[in-house]
Amino acid sequence: MAKKVDEPLPEGLKKKEFDKERWMPKTELGKKVKSGEIKDIDEIFDNGYRILEAGIVDFLVPNLGSDLIFVGQSKGKFGGGKKSIWKQTQKKTKEGNKPKFGTLAVVGNKDGFVGIGYGKSKETMPSREKALRNAKLGIIRINRGCGSWLCNCKAAHSIPLKVLGKCSSVKIELLPAPKGTGLCVETECKKILGFAGIKDVYSKSVNSKTKLNLMKACFNALKELSKTKYQDSFIKKSGTIVGRTP
Repeated sequence: MAKKVDEPLPEGLKKKEFDKERWMPKTELGKKVKSGEIKDIDEIFDNGYRILEAGIVDFLVPNLGSDLIFVGQSKGKFGGGKKSIWKQTQKKTKEGNKPKFGTLAVVGNKDGFVGIGYGKSKETMPSREKALRNAKLGIIRINRGCGSWLCNCKAAHSIPLKVLGKCSSVKIELLPAPKGTGLCVETECKKILGFAGIKDVYSKSVNSKTKLNLMKACFNALKELSKTKYQDSFIKKSGTIVGRTP
């Protein structure tokens, strides 16, 4: 039976060095990346390619960071609830209880690229590895800018416009904020926005008790930024940039 882990991992997972020489890509896109035909991750997003190997992200984004999000709850010292990075579920069978552990990981370079992934397994460490791999496969490129009329500094420290993200019954609205405001959002959402490179933002959420759905709603809100079409005049006015800072 898997042993329950109550203590969270240290903030900021220890990054394993990615060996570019030993990496053996299996997909056509991965082979183009290793051969040098594709040298920038922006080429993948511009051409609409689908990332099917986590090694592609490791190869093209060397400064990628990662962390785990508190999505579960464990028993505290005196019976109360305690935050945990592992979300434990159990299946009752004739043989007994069969526990499973799920965890949510976030990856990003703090400069326009971010991804989240959920992993579930009978053991804690395999679920973490699955979550990190899924987060890299689901990485997205977001738009940043200064859409606050109180600031108008034309720097990419916030978001260019108001966006709404949904997941099930959870809704979260992200609004541009002037420079120096900080991330006025739920604690775990700060990790996602921080890895995306956003420094100032306001937020408003509805039905945000379910932590996992709230994180997905926050990520969906960032997706909306890249789906929106911007006029050239607005891009110049707000200083909107796509992906990393030029």
